[in-house]
Amino acid sequence: MATRGDKSEVRTLASYSPAVYSVSKSVFDVLAASVLLVILSPLLVAIAIAIRVTSRGPIVFRQERAGRNGVPFLLYKFRTMKTGVDPFGPSPKSGGDSRLTGLGKFLREYSLDELPQLANIVRGDMSFIGPRPLYTSQIPEWNERQRKRLVVRPGLTGLAQVSGRGRLVVEEKLELDVSYVEQAGFLLDCRILLATVAQLLGRKGIYERRYSNAECTRGEGMSGRNVDSQ
Repeated sequence: MATRGDKSEVRTLASYSPAVYSVSKSVFDVLAASVLLVILSPLLVAIAIAIRVTSRGPIVFRQERAGRNGVPFLLYKFRTMKTGVDPFGPSPKSGGDSRLTGLGKFLREYSLDELPQLANIVRGDMSFIGPRPLYTSQIPEWNERQRKRLVVRPGLTGLAQVSGRGRLVVEEKLELDVSYVEQAGFLLDCRILLATVAQLLGRKGIYERRYSNAECTRGEGMSGRNVDSQ
């Protein structure tokens, strides 16, 4: 796993983006996320109460993910699965997944479960736009090019999410993440934001069809044999 001092694994953001863009994006992220947290606070409270009333367990799901330069951080989401479920298990492939709560299915299909990540943005862990934060345990699986996705802060939405989302396999998502890093700028960010709104309204690509070219589900090869304990 990459660390703050590991210069050989990932290059600095300055290698890809002008300083003005980087600073402006950070300021926008914090200000916009702060405003949205205030505006959406009634909705956040309502969702929290609904989760508490409809199922037992924590309201907010916390999980370690890889941030900028591979530094771990705690990702926040509204809990959509039943308690006792493997937190590192495969992504649901449909709304009929038995691990999902009734409310959890609704939250996922409208991406409302991601709203607590506004707090991650305010904290500086994430940005509005960037590669989605993956498990720190996945970093060793990536090649040198794919690790370029760690150069920027992970995002609430990104190029891969508006280019197919669940219809893409992980190899395609990683390549789109790197493409974003190489092209990052104001215009691309605006395009992704607008495309995200359109995608949310269309509720497309919510569930993962296939994890990778080699695995139907993460950790499960073509034969169905479990190859990853997580």
